[in-house]
Amino acid sequence: MNLSGSITLFQYWNRLRDGRPAPKRTEVEPADIKTLLADTFILEKDTRGEAVFRLAGTRLCAIYGRELKGFSFPSLWREKDQRLMARLIHGVFQQKSVVLATYEGFSRAGRSTRFELLALPLDGGAEHPRCLGIISTAEKPFWLGADPIIDVLIDSIRVIDPEREPLFLKNRPAISVPALAPSELEAPQTISEFGRARRIRHLVVLDGGREE
Repeated sequence: MNLSGSITLFQYWNRLRDGRPAPKRTEVEPADIKTLLADTFILEKDTRGEAVFRLAGTRLCAIYGRELKGFSFPSLWREKDQRLMARLIHGVFQQKSVVLATYEGFSRAGRSTRFELLALPLDGGAEHPRCLGIISTAEKPFWLGADPIIDVLIDSIRVIDPEREPLFLKNRPAISVPALAPSELEAPQTISEFGRARRIRHLVVLDGGREE
């Protein structure tokens, strides 16, 4: 985690869970993270089992140029990456995994900036899984929030074991993700079933490379 928003939210979530796989959704107090609210979101499953935005911060909605509540989370990504992102969030919901992703966002006018996304599980019971997340950017270009992001290119993804992974990951190399999410796999039962994946210690490595 390189950005302060991700680090701060992770620390708050880690304190709340107190050794459990995830804190209860009712334990999250917006006042405790009020400085982050504009960039945070909560995902839930809709009736089709798809991850949708239950809540989204004002700055996040401005970045994408629309109200995100009720909007499909995978649809924010390129079509070839949507299956991969859906599976990663499925892992957050079901396996209580923690996902960290970096990506480049491209605006309607062709401008670009880099983002960091952190997705954290919340315990809402077996029927109501939730995901607490944040999307932040190191740079604050003048156009961000006025020129909507309409396309994204994934740079890297980490699936983190919060019990073993050090909080500060700045010196660790990122894992390149495959440009095309596997299409022949059914919904994964474990996080290691994402595409051609292998586990190295507490990380899941996805074979492949970035496609320009």
